[in-house]
Amino acid sequence: MRVNVVYASREPNRAAVILEAIAASGLSVTIAQKSKELLGLLANRSCELLLIGQRLVDEDGVAMVKTLRSRGPTKQLPIIALVEHADAPAAAPTAVVRSAYASYFTKSQPSPAIVPPGSRGTSLRLEFFQAGADECLSQNWDAAECVARIKAVLRRTQVNASEEIIKMGPIELNLTSYTLHVSGKRVPLTSKELDLLYVFLSSSNRVLSRPYLIERVWGYNYFGSPRTVDVHVRRLREKLGTAARFITTIPCVGYKLVPPGSELRR
Repeated sequence: MRVNVVYASREPNRAAVILEAIAASGLSVTIAQKSKELLGLLANRSCELLLIGQRLVDEDGVAMVKTLRSRGPTKQLPIIALVEHADAPAAAPTAVVRSAYASYFTKSQPSPAIVPPGSRGTSLRLEFFQAGADECLSQNWDAAECVARIKAVLRRTQVNASEEIIKMGPIELNLTSYTLHVSGKRVPLTSKELDLLYVFLSSSNRVLSRPYLIERVWGYNYFGSPRTVDVHVRRLREKLGTAARFITTIPCVGYKLVPPGSELRR
């Protein structure tokens, strides 16, 4: 199953290198700059892991983590903070010890305390951890290491995940094994077709534009043609058989999944 990562920050471009590395590792990345956008994605179950910056446009990052940890649906959501800069934690203590030895042997008065560089970043990391973050990364760290740490958090938080199945009419999508059954019969799909179907099932009765589907299934850094969506929807319909009738085309916009019985209430 493709994991959906949401990066919430007022300046997402500052983390472009890390975000590209995350997308290249097989994770899907969606950007949110305001708290309303973030809460909307979380409400629609469009996020399996939250990567949050120091600030959103309208909210402080630490305060946002505290808010999410106080809410029932997001208490167990994996959250990783991404600060702008953080030095190695061992650098400051080493400098302090060296200064103390120099003062002792020269018999001089100790120099006034100097706040070591990076202490602000370290303090901010501590604030994120105290607010409930599972991990805290820095934009100046190696991108490969950041991706490895992100996947380590996913392994820790998903190890006991229970089997989850989405059912709609004859369609049954198992999110644990990421397999599809239609009317009890196994239907083989490609990973992109499975991702596309998941987005439809989790957003029923909503009009989904082609750019939105591109971002959810292919990632924010995909620069191909929006018609790619049409090709995959056509193939998905062919494989769904009679169940394909639930996916309706919205002219000039995109698509909408209408569950059985919903069409009677329109």
